[in-house]
Amino acid sequence: MLTRLSIRNIVLIEALDLDFGRGLGVLTGETGAGKSILLDALGLVLGNRAETALVRGGADKASVSASFEFAKLPPPLIESLDDAGVELEQGEALVIRRQIKADGGSKAWVNDQPVGVALLRELAGSLVELHGQHDDRGLVNPRGHRALLDRFAGADTAGVASAWNFWRTAQARLDEARGALEQSRADQDLLLAHLSELAAIEPQAGEETRLSETRAAMQKGEKLSGDLEELRHIWEGSESPLASLRVAARRLDRIAPEHPLLAEALASLDRAVIEAGEAEEKLRAAAEALEHDPAALDAAERRLFELRAIARKHRCEVDELPAVMRDMRARLDAIEGGEAELDALEDAAGKAEARYRDAATALHRHRKQAAERLDAAVAGELAPLKLDAARFQTSVEQLPEDRWTAAGMDAVEFLIATNPGAPFAPLNKIASGGELSRFILALKVALAEKGGAATVIFDEIDRGVGGAVASAIGERLARLADNGQLLAVTHSPQVAARGRTHYMIAKSSQGTVTKTGVVLLDEAGRQEEIARMLSGAEVTPEARAQADRLLEGV
Repeated sequence: MLTRLSIRNIVLIEALDLDFGRGLGVLTGETGAGKSILLDALGLVLGNRAETALVRGGADKASVSASFEFAKLPPPLIESLDDAGVELEQGEALVIRRQIKADGGSKAWVNDQPVGVALLRELAGSLVELHGQHDDRGLVNPRGHRALLDRFAGADTAGVASAWNFWRTAQARLDEARGALEQSRADQDLLLAHLSELAAIEPQAGEETRLSETRAAMQKGEKLSGDLEELRHIWEGSESPLASLRVAARRLDRIAPEHPLLAEALASLDRAVIEAGEAEEKLRAAAEALEHDPAALDAAERRLFELRAIARKHRCEVDELPAVMRDMRARLDAIEGGEAELDALEDAAGKAEARYRDAATALHRHRKQAAERLDAAVAGELAPLKLDAARFQTSVEQLPEDRWTAAGMDAVEFLIATNPGAPFAPLNKIASGGELSRFILALKVALAEKGGAATVIFDEIDRGVGGAVASAIGERLARLADNGQLLAVTHSPQVAARGRTHYMIAKSSQGTVTKTGVVLLDEAGRQEEIARMLSGAEVTPEARAQADRLLEGV
């Protein structure tokens, strides 16, 4: 609840510090005294637009600070503060401060931490609920009606939300698998053609390297074949080096025993014969290895061309072609296996949808039943508020399937008909200012103890009514405030008499300077203010006596 409001240099308020407590607090004062200034100041800490016109004349800046305390922190408040990186412990006050400069611009702080104005607007829903004659938020806004009905009904919407998320996840998996399978089917003929082409070539791992080496060897043999042929003739001819060496060795063998040097020469010649024989063998082997076969070379080159051409077609290396074939076979197998997987996913998505439909249908029935109870509760409040000719209806309509959400399949809206026989229409389309405020009060009473903002403010809900109706309004405001905090800006003495605390707003002038101040009234002050509200500018003894009766009657 709101515990303190401090205002500096806002319009006619130079400096003001107000403390608030639980229960019903009423704010009264003569017309033009400045009651709206308090609401404008409070609006600043709730994220309203910072108008430079709010800065008091002669001041360079203005500021407003509001403190809120909670018996238990609302979850949405905790979530918003956590997202903004603002820490708030259980039992700790939440202090929001806003500053406006006269030359434009504003700053905001939450517990002394600089924040954006967007956060203030986000927090406002958990802090203050303001209802005025031209209010287009809160109970008037249809976007919040479904949540209000669910809160009134005590509906557990978590099960529907869980079923929705499960269904959406299952459907997304099904859609993804279906799309992949459809794409695979579209590619099936192409895959089969590519695989047939690859299978005909039957590429082998490492084949490109082997073919390249073989081709290089054959190309080298073609180049060296002439030289090798000439050498072959030399070694194989009648006067080949090896034959000459052998002849010389045989002749030397006969005379070698005659002298040691001849024996050494023979040994050297024998080694030369052996070396020459080895050379002859190597030349023969080289000739065979480098033997040029034009047909084999042509076949190797054609094979390399085919392999490299198909590799370019599939944008891969030649050695990767076997892996490409395996991938194609796997994709073709997946098309066959995808049918079974698709059936399983369709079954899972169908069951998830059925689960959501069951949960959302049960919630729809619960809402319809709760709507009837809410309509009856509101109807019971209309006559005392001088709205006995009006009718209230909670519309619960099933939406088309494409508009279902985690909140269910329903659109909920509060409707009214102010005259007999008139059609039902949205609250803010039919009701006048005074009627709208009283409808909202009737709704608030019907929704009492079902949660909401920490502080509720009614701005001149009693405008245009008096007597028994004003008394009924005051009684209901007091009842609503029993378990929380409610502030009412009022012109009605019947409402003012119900307040647990009473603040009087007054304007004073000193020379050319006009200021607005707020006073917390004691019992005597309350009697005098209520008497003024009853009689006007001149307070009579009769007005004071009537004020006493009003105060005693509550």
